[in-house]
Amino acid sequence: MNQVLVLGAGQLARMMALAGAPLNINVIAYDVTTTNVVHPLTQQCQSLSLIEAIAAADVITAEFEHIPDAILNLCAASGKFKPHPDAIKAGGDRRIEKNLLNNAQVANAPYHIINSRADLDAAITAIGLPLVLKSALGGYDGKGQWRLKTRDQIESVWNEMAQCIAASDNQAIVAEKFIGFDREVSLIGARNAKGEIKTYTLSENVHTDGVLSLSTAIVGDSALQQQAQQMFTAVAKQLNYIGVLALEFFEVNGQLLVNEIAPRVHNSGHWTQQGAETCQFENHLRAVCDLPLGGTDLIRPSAMINILGQDSVPEAVLALENCHVHWYGKEKRDGRKMGHINVCAATPELLQYQLMLLGQILPPQYFPALPH
Repeated sequence: MNQVLVLGAGQLARMMALAGAPLNINVIAYDVTTTNVVHPLTQQCQSLSLIEAIAAADVITAEFEHIPDAILNLCAASGKFKPHPDAIKAGGDRRIEKNLLNNAQVANAPYHIINSRADLDAAITAIGLPLVLKSALGGYDGKGQWRLKTRDQIESVWNEMAQCIAASDNQAIVAEKFIGFDREVSLIGARNAKGEIKTYTLSENVHTDGVLSLSTAIVGDSALQQQAQQMFTAVAKQLNYIGVLALEFFEVNGQLLVNEIAPRVHNSGHWTQQGAETCQFENHLRAVCDLPLGGTDLIRPSAMINILGQDSVPEAVLALENCHVHWYGKEKRDGRKMGHINVCAATPELLQYQLMLLGQILPPQYFPALPH
């Protein structure tokens, strides 16, 4: 039996544990917040310190990017950490991420690093308005981001950014050119130590207030799929990546720009649990445990709907055909990702019909991306 230690004890570690059990892979998790080693499903504390968990593990991996350097370095020193810590740092620091994308020669939005008010003025001069401004460290699900559309907003936006920069060490702001995109898409793929790469079908993503609401597998756009796969391969090779990696893109007139990378299993790939030959969680474990990668073909049109801030859904959801609810076992909190719903169908048209039926059952204030 392989034992995998996951840094982070949230829903992604939970789903890795569920996917690993049939492969005889035991997953334990380190809760970075509480500093406890826990069971990913029950959240019960294990009688292990982090040092002991590292010693007991065959492989160490991560479910999120924002890992304190001391913990990441400790795990990396064991020689068991996959992917390479540089990949985790690239996912957690937008300055490193932008440099990586340029070195891999994949298209992304023009940018400027801001450490001072003078840097902001230089960014406006170099890139122009409007700007999207993102904290280099931290920030996710729409947090730590600003839009600067007109010059009369400069002072108020700078005041907020200055507070963000001063609040933590090594913080900065990355200013990017605003991209008027047609839609947001993402590609999930896996790469193992032998350099074998397998990618899933592209997902079209709908966000509400910066948080992912709906992801739908894109059926039939082979040109876009090929373009995304080429960019994925370039980034994965640049990082010598091992595990599952996600690339988030803006699509503009059929061309892709990388918006962000996520060096881990990803929210927009949850539909793979019911819609792909091998789900992203199993393939991540296969990759980091040096096992052959599983098939990634789309076996039927699929979509994923996030459940935000709700700890129950009507039973009518479960009565729908090919509808699967996945709960995370979390305490209810407004806006929190509590679970997700995977929906599948025989054709894309039937999938849209299924989503329409869901929209008739679920309240629009919590499920705004569904047709109501």
